[in-house]
Amino acid sequence: MTSPTLVEPRTRLGGDAWRAVEAAHVERADALTGAHRSRAARGEKHPVEDFLFTYYSYKPGVLRRWHPGAGVELTDAAATPRATWRWYAEGSDRGSLVVDAAAFLTEKHDLVGTVERILRLTAARAGRFGCFGLHEWAMVYRQREHRHPVPLRLGQAGTDAVVEAADLRCTHFDAFRFFTPEAVPRNSESPTRERQPELEQPGCLHAGMDLYKWAVKLGPLVPGEVLLEAFELARDIRVLDMEASPYDLRAWGYEPVAIETPEGKAEYVRRQRGFAERGQALRARLLDALDHARSTVPTR
Repeated sequence: MTSPTLVEPRTRLGGDAWRAVEAAHVERADALTGAHRSRAARGEKHPVEDFLFTYYSYKPGVLRRWHPGAGVELTDAAATPRATWRWYAEGSDRGSLVVDAAAFLTEKHDLVGTVERILRLTAARAGRFGCFGLHEWAMVYRQREHRHPVPLRLGQAGTDAVVEAADLRCTHFDAFRFFTPEAVPRNSESPTRERQPELEQPGCLHAGMDLYKWAVKLGPLVPGEVLLEAFELARDIRVLDMEASPYDLRAWGYEPVAIETPEGKAEYVRRQRGFAERGQALRARLLDALDHARSTVPTR
């Protein structure tokens, strides 16, 4: 357990109250990860549903750990396993615990600054909705071997033709870095890790998925329900990401969003806008959690 802070928490939760919230959180988290855990136990893989656990490398247990966020005092908690968790300190009441926001913000200063900059700059921008999910197509352009062991819906030649007839407008580095060498010069932007705060925009599906990553990185400062909602958004976005991809996933129960057609483009943008709205709301909640954490730290 980290050194006690001198902050007076703004909210107190009694032992029965916070244990009930924690139990509900764990139950919800287990429901979200149950299918993945069952497949992993059987040695099976799912091309859509398992992606978040491999791409972000966060184990299902990350979702089970409930935090109240900064400024919430959990009474009757000092004798629980939570007392051994990092980033917790003794509260103002005997036997209580609070998130040690001061210690977290100090030790993770650079990381928090990077995450906050990306979140604030992205939140302030208008979304762009003309990419049509072509990043997945650019990842297999003129390639014989593909990232997923799933057949291409239009075949290789048909897939290449869609890329060549389109304008590639990917703004997200972690998608762009998987483009094939032939696809790279076709993109209107040249994203890099350093340019991520400059280029990230709320219409991007990957920027929406990354809210889960940012929620994990902000750790105990983020209330549990925000973490789970970020995961749910990432999960839902991944479905569209693959439905609009060049892969044929009908055998897995996914109908294609044929972005090579006007109807498919319209469907993609409609759902993309919905995800952008959800993403912006979550960005605001993550930034609120960060602002609130700072407000609990006394100035010197």
